[in-house]
Amino acid sequence: MRRIIPVLLCLSLSLNACARTGSRDPLRGSEYVLGTICTISLLDGGSEAVLEAVFARLREIEARMSANRDGTEIAAVNDAAGKSPVRVSADTLYVVRKALEYARLSDGAFDPTIGPVVKLWNIGLEGERVPEAREIKETLPLVDWRSVVLDERSSTVFLRRAGMRLDLGAIAKGYAADETARILGERRVRAAVVDLGGNVLVYGKKTDGSPWRVGVQNPFGDRGTYLGIVSMGAGTVVTSGIYERFFEQDGKRYHHILDTRTGRPVESDLVSVTVIAPSSIDADGLSTTLFALGRERGLALVKTLPGVEAVYVDDRRRLYFSAGASKIFSLTDKGFTPAE
Repeated sequence: MRRIIPVLLCLSLSLNACARTGSRDPLRGSEYVLGTICTISLLDGGSEAVLEAVFARLREIEARMSANRDGTEIAAVNDAAGKSPVRVSADTLYVVRKALEYARLSDGAFDPTIGPVVKLWNIGLEGERVPEAREIKETLPLVDWRSVVLDERSSTVFLRRAGMRLDLGAIAKGYAADETARILGERRVRAAVVDLGGNVLVYGKKTDGSPWRVGVQNPFGDRGTYLGIVSMGAGTVVTSGIYERFFEQDGKRYHHILDTRTGRPVESDLVSVTVIAPSSIDADGLSTTLFALGRERGLALVKTLPGVEAVYVDDRRRLYFSAGASKIFSLTDKGFTPAE
């Protein structure tokens, strides 16, 4: 559904600590769903039945919201663009509504109707290519979040213009992580780690009482190498970056974070932005939003959002922090420096 978000949990640190202080080893389950490897680690409480319930829910969300599969609710909405509203589940209606909130908040820098342009590029999928300027120009008018009509009473979604396409890939995985946390709470799990392809949510409290430690991926290194650690209570960490999904042609790299104004990959000196927040759907949507807005506008937006922090990394390996982020982030890779 979406690119693999490059935030890696320091599992060896967190899980080993919990295993030493808990009554049993962590119970883990992994499955390929939502377009990535998803891993759930139950550290205190839970059972195989809990893991089964979580993965069933993840498969259900994918079956409703994927833009890349036939038969999903989003596929039905896209097929009916310009024709008629489509009734959808409460899940899909909620996620579309949240996506439109971030479109409004960012004045369209985040736009869930980017689907037609995504299809032109097909980055990370078979047939990825650089579209002709003519194709982009003809497709851009279809990117318009204001042309999405939600009817809360009838639970329908309608795209006003034929050819429009919703793509919830930049926010649906966050919803899936939040739904996982809900199930863990209902099943009385006391501590767990949720890693949906790098979208990390830490749930409950560690058995030894220490903070959770979540590693932030080094955007210049191999997957699994991190530049620093976020020490936090329960919450989520999500990163978007230009190295997550891309291809190269004629010596130029084309990444998957598309500029809704130009229909081309966002051009700036940024390589990644990490969001720390209580809610994963918010962190997921914000990671793309803040990257698209750029450092100054993005950090200004973060100031207005209670409980949300952000860390930007630029191509000169400099780090920029929101006011609270510097208090919970510890730099471990000396190849990076905090900006003045």
